[in-house]
Amino acid sequence: MPTFKYRGLMVPVFTPFNNDWNRSLNLSKVPEYAEFLSSKNIKGILVNGTTGEGPSLTTIERKQVAEAWLAAVGKTKQHLMVQVGGTNLTEVRELAAHAEKIGVDSLLCLPDLYFKPTSAEDLIDYLKLVGLAAPNTPLLYYHIPSFSKVEINMGEFLESIGDKVPTFAGIKFTSNNLEEGYRAIKSNNSFAVFLGNDTLVAAACAIGMDSFTLTSLNFIPEPAISILEYGKGKKDLNSAKLDQELIIKVVEEVTQYGNWVNTMKIAMSLTTNLFMGPPRAPLKLLPREDVEAMAAGLSGFGLKTNQTALMQLY
Repeated sequence: MPTFKYRGLMVPVFTPFNNDWNRSLNLSKVPEYAEFLSSKNIKGILVNGTTGEGPSLTTIERKQVAEAWLAAVGKTKQHLMVQVGGTNLTEVRELAAHAEKIGVDSLLCLPDLYFKPTSAEDLIDYLKLVGLAAPNTPLLYYHIPSFSKVEINMGEFLESIGDKVPTFAGIKFTSNNLEEGYRAIKSNNSFAVFLGNDTLVAAACAIGMDSFTLTSLNFIPEPAISILEYGKGKKDLNSAKLDQELIIKVVEEVTQYGNWVNTMKIAMSLTTNLFMGPPRAPLKLLPREDVEAMAAGLSGFGLKTNQTALMQLY
């Protein structure tokens, strides 16, 4: 059976698009993107997730994105996780099989988003079918009830799955319910639990979580890296609180202008030399005045912003 040992920080990467009418892929950015994240000591990459607008990509595009990142991490030696869910089951299995064939490190999978599972047993049956398509690659479940509307308790789920899905390795827990998260991490020590909530890292460390998938790692990784040192007992609580407050302030500044993905994607372009382009429909490009206000707000937190992104977007 495949083993999954990766723990720590994993960044859900944006999918770079060209600023053309159909928002075509701009995969030429990927090698530089991988090098940038590696230079910031980010050793785990998640592609085609929510931040990466995976469900807005075609199956062919999702394969192309996975292949581009696989080539890039071949040089940087980062762990590559590919999210394969968010489409019909036949194509989910096709994406899982493709990811295994090209040699990614792990898979992440949303539940079915239309015929939603209503019990742990339903979800286990679904993941079993996905896992059979990639029998040699660790598989994690993507719990994001705010988007999927699947409310299965992850503590109960992890307690019941056992070895029913041979490749199953853990969950991405994108929720603010730390009581449920605590039950999840205590359910079975062999399963990984990655918290996907940027504003609760310090609190999660305090209850024993050690792994995180955070969009803010794309452009302000330092505070989260520092908070993990608190989780390991190497920094004090006050230091962790200050780091967490900075992440919260930056997230609040950015997301006040719209959807999580289209605002955070703009923030990435504003604060780095990596232009991610606009989001793809149905997400909308923010009005220029909002982006200018965001840039001013981020500058107030000591983040350097550039005007190049504005010129490329508008």
